[in-house]
Amino acid sequence: MFSPIGLLLVLIALIVLGKLTFNVLPEYERAVIFRLGRLSRGLVGGNGPGLVIIVPFIDRLTRVSLRTITMDVPPQDIITKDNVTVKVNAVIYFRVVDPERAIVQVEDYLYATSMMAQTTLRSVLGQSQLDDLLAKREQINAELQRIIDQQTEPWGVKVTAVEVKNVDLPQEMQRAIARQAEAERERRAKIIHADGEFEASQRLADAADVISRNPAALQLRYLQTLVEIAAEKNSTTIFPIPVDTLAPFLKGLSGREKNENA
Repeated sequence: MFSPIGLLLVLIALIVLGKLTFNVLPEYERAVIFRLGRLSRGLVGGNGPGLVIIVPFIDRLTRVSLRTITMDVPPQDIITKDNVTVKVNAVIYFRVVDPERAIVQVEDYLYATSMMAQTTLRSVLGQSQLDDLLAKREQINAELQRIIDQQTEPWGVKVTAVEVKNVDLPQEMQRAIARQAEAERERRAKIIHADGEFEASQRLADAADVISRNPAALQLRYLQTLVEIAAEKNSTTIFPIPVDTLAPFLKGLSGREKNENA
């Protein structure tokens, strides 16, 4: 008969053997199985999901997740095409579409994808102007996604999106951009003011043309001006009178002075 210690050791061995033999994979995982160094499939369940049975000490099982992975690309020092030094970081979204290639074709697909994203980020942004980097973010993101996905395709990795997060500019460049924006606002303000002055001058010219064709309109304008002045409660009111209206009186005064002198 076995001693209690022997039974305990047998029980532990059976538990370890069962742990190595029976593997339960969730829906988002797949198994890559090597049997004596060659790619193989489980005795039951294939490569998952669900229950996968392998031969202990002969088969080696590696789990691979098929879920989308979000990875931050560390900030990179980049010199743009117009010789401006900026620091840019990004985020990359990718997932494994072929578990066997992700394990066989590359040693560590996570590290390899991260390195590929960093080098591609420096390469693509280094060929862009600073204005394009700030204004054409969607086009740059699409170009980064296309290039990185093309490079990781042999590894069984699909890059779904790349997003440039932050673009850190030097203080001198920030001040220069602020001055440029202020100058642009002043230019627009001056153009709007000049357009307003031009439109006002056209309206004044049209009004003068109407008054010249109808002198009575000028008198009506005088009366309207007097009403506006009286509304302000001023103590002194100046009434403009055309010189032509006073001409007969001036001639009478001139004749009277001549008679007195004679």
